[in-house]
Amino acid sequence: MLSGVRIYTSDAVWRQILADLNATVLDASSVIDLDFDNLGIKGPVTPTELKSIILAADDSEDIVHSVLGKTVSLPRIQTQIIVLLYKTGGLSSDELKRALGYAPDVTTHTIDTAIYQLRKVFGREIIQNNNGVYQLGGI
Repeated sequence: MLSGVRIYTSDAVWRQILADLNATVLDASSVIDLDFDNLGIKGPVTPTELKSIILAADDSEDIVHSVLGKTVSLPRIQTQIIVLLYKTGGLSSDELKRALGYAPDVTTHTIDTAIYQLRKVFGREIIQNNNGVYQLGGI
Protein backbone atom coordinates (compact mmCIF):
# COMPACT_ATOMS: atom_id res chain seq x y z
CA MET A 1 0.00 0.00 0.00
CA LEU A 2 2.87 2.42 0.80
CA SER A 3 5.49 0.80 -1.40
CA GLY A 4 8.17 3.29 -2.38
CA VAL A 5 7.44 5.64 0.55
CA ARG A 6 10.44 6.29 2.79
CA ILE A 7 9.36 7.54 6.20
CA TYR A 8 10.78 8.04 9.69
CA THR A 9 9.00 7.70 13.02
CA SER A 10 10.33 7.26 16.52
CA ASP A 11 7.19 5.42 17.67
CA ALA A 12 7.65 1.63 17.70
CA VAL A 13 3.97 0.91 17.09
CA TRP A 14 3.74 3.24 14.08
CA ARG A 15 7.02 1.82 12.77
CA GLN A 16 5.48 -1.65 12.71
CA ILE A 17 2.22 -0.43 11.14
CA LEU A 18 4.08 1.47 8.41
CA ALA A 19 6.34 -1.52 7.74
CA ASP A 20 3.27 -3.78 7.50
CA LEU A 21 1.92 -1.36 4.86
CA ASN A 22 5.18 -1.83 2.86
CA ALA A 23 6.67 1.59 3.62
CA THR A 24 10.42 1.77 4.07
CA VAL A 25 10.77 2.79 7.72
CA LEU A 26 13.96 4.73 8.45
CA ASP A 27 16.03 4.79 11.62
CA ALA A 28 16.75 8.52 11.39
CA SER A 29 14.98 11.56 10.04
CA SER A 30 16.34 13.25 6.92
CA VAL A 31 15.57 16.26 4.74
CA ILE A 32 14.48 14.18 1.76
CA ASP A 33 12.19 11.67 3.46
CA LEU A 34 8.92 12.06 5.32
CA ASP A 35 8.94 12.51 9.08
CA PHE A 36 5.82 10.77 10.36
CA ASP A 37 6.20 12.34 13.81
CA ASN A 38 5.63 15.78 12.28
CA LEU A 39 2.40 14.80 10.51
CA GLY A 40 0.41 15.11 13.74
CA ILE A 41 -1.72 12.01 13.22
CA LYS A 42 -3.83 11.42 16.32
CA GLY A 43 -6.28 8.67 17.08
CA PRO A 44 -7.37 5.76 14.98
CA VAL A 45 -7.20 6.02 11.19
CA THR A 46 -7.94 3.51 8.50
CA PRO A 47 -5.12 2.32 6.24
CA THR A 48 -6.66 4.27 3.36
CA GLU A 49 -6.81 7.47 5.43
CA LEU A 50 -3.22 6.91 6.53
CA LYS A 51 -2.08 6.45 2.94
CA SER A 52 -3.88 9.64 1.87
CA ILE A 53 -2.29 11.67 4.67
CA ILE A 54 1.20 10.36 3.90
CA LEU A 55 0.94 10.83 0.14
CA ALA A 56 -0.44 14.35 0.60
CA ALA A 57 2.55 15.20 2.83
CA ASP A 58 5.03 14.10 0.16
CA ASP A 59 5.79 17.36 -1.63
CA SER A 60 8.37 15.93 -4.06
CA GLU A 61 6.10 16.22 -7.10
CA ASP A 62 5.30 19.86 -6.30
CA ILE A 63 8.98 20.72 -5.91
CA VAL A 64 9.97 18.98 -9.15
CA HIS A 65 7.13 20.77 -10.96
CA SER A 66 8.22 24.08 -9.48
CA VAL A 67 11.85 23.57 -10.51
CA LEU A 68 11.18 22.19 -13.99
CA GLY A 69 8.05 24.20 -14.74
CA LYS A 70 6.12 21.09 -15.74
CA THR A 71 4.99 17.75 -14.39
CA VAL A 72 7.42 14.97 -15.22
CA SER A 73 8.07 11.47 -13.96
CA LEU A 74 11.69 11.04 -12.92
CA PRO A 75 13.60 8.12 -11.43
CA ARG A 76 13.71 8.27 -7.63
CA ILE A 77 17.39 9.28 -7.39
CA GLN A 78 16.88 12.22 -9.77
CA THR A 79 13.82 13.36 -7.84
CA GLN A 80 15.74 13.10 -4.56
CA ILE A 81 18.61 15.18 -5.93
CA ILE A 82 16.30 17.95 -7.13
CA VAL A 83 14.35 17.98 -3.84
CA LEU A 84 17.52 17.99 -1.72
CA LEU A 85 19.12 20.83 -3.66
CA TYR A 86 15.84 22.78 -3.59
CA LYS A 87 15.33 22.36 0.16
CA THR A 88 18.95 22.99 1.17
CA GLY A 89 20.05 25.58 -1.38
CA GLY A 90 23.12 23.49 -2.20
CA LEU A 91 25.23 20.59 -1.01
CA SER A 92 28.80 19.45 -1.45
CA SER A 93 29.40 16.08 -3.09
CA ASP A 94 29.97 14.43 0.31
CA GLU A 95 26.86 16.03 1.81
CA LEU A 96 24.79 14.92 -1.18
CA LYS A 97 26.11 11.36 -0.85
CA ARG A 98 25.26 11.25 2.86
CA ALA A 99 21.78 12.70 2.28
CA LEU A 100 21.10 10.02 -0.33
CA GLY A 101 22.23 7.25 2.00
CA TYR A 102 25.79 6.67 0.77
CA ALA A 103 28.91 6.90 2.90
CA PRO A 104 31.02 9.89 1.73
CA ASP A 105 34.10 7.72 1.23
CA VAL A 106 32.28 5.16 -0.96
CA THR A 107 33.12 5.30 -4.63
CA THR A 108 29.87 5.35 -6.59
CA HIS A 109 28.90 6.83 -9.90
CA THR A 110 25.17 6.61 -9.22
CA ILE A 111 24.86 10.26 -8.19
CA ASP A 112 27.14 11.52 -10.97
CA THR A 113 25.15 9.50 -13.50
CA ALA A 114 21.83 10.87 -12.20
CA ILE A 115 23.13 14.45 -12.43
CA TYR A 116 24.46 13.75 -15.94
CA GLN A 117 21.06 12.40 -17.00
CA LEU A 118 19.24 15.42 -15.55
CA ARG A 119 21.62 17.77 -17.38
CA LYS A 120 21.23 15.80 -20.61
CA VAL A 121 17.43 16.11 -20.56
CA PHE A 122 16.95 19.55 -18.97
CA GLY A 123 20.15 21.34 -19.90
CA ARG A 124 23.50 21.77 -18.22
CA GLU A 125 22.22 24.74 -16.23
CA ILE A 126 19.74 22.71 -14.16
CA ILE A 127 22.43 21.62 -11.68
CA GLN A 128 25.53 23.72 -11.30
CA ASN A 129 28.68 23.03 -9.34
CA ASN A 130 29.91 26.25 -7.78
CA ASN A 131 33.16 25.86 -5.85
CA GLY A 132 32.38 22.23 -5.03
CA VAL A 133 28.75 22.85 -4.08
CA TYR A 134 25.92 21.47 -6.22
CA GLN A 135 23.05 23.93 -6.62
CA LEU A 136 19.96 24.21 -8.75
CA GLY A 137 20.46 26.65 -11.57
CA GLY A 138 18.28 28.29 -14.15
CA ILE A 139 16.62 26.24 -16.82
